[in-house]
Amino acid sequence: MKKFLISFLAILLLIEEWLWDLLTSLGHALSHWLHLEHAEAWLRQTTPSIALVAFAIPLMIVAPINLIAFALIANGLILQGILTEILAKLLGTLLVARVFALTKPQLLSFSLINSLYRTITRWLKWAHDKITESAVYRLVKHLKKQLKDYRLKKSTFN
Repeated sequence: MKKFLISFLAILLLIEEWLWDLLTSLGHALSHWLHLEHAEAWLRQTTPSIALVAFAIPLMIVAPINLIAFALIANGLILQGILTEILAKLLGTLLVARVFALTKPQLLSFSLINSLYRTITRWLKWAHDKITESAVYRLVKHLKKQLKDYRLKKSTFN
């Protein structure tokens, strides 16, 4: 059972890594497309209090979407609710991660946030280390590398 759980978590971690990279790229692209460079520069320089407010805004945007998803599920619209929840999670990750990346030094000046961040980071590192030791994780990483190499090789010949 332990091996199955580690394998399952390894697959989830790979999906999470892929989504994080994709959403990070999307966040940068949206920022450029929407001409938010000045706003982002301002956020990088802002006070800790303003950074905290800025960090709360994406959470307030996503919370109603989560409530809509739960209402859909409660009313028997399971697929619509699940899709709405997936949208909320992707949007939340995109927005929260972007704002956190821009305001991380200011946010970590709050002792509670700093303590939570260090604790969660320590747990994630422990979990990541356990999962990356699994055979499934190593196999999928190897297959991913082979696929990337194949694509590069194929694009070189075209």
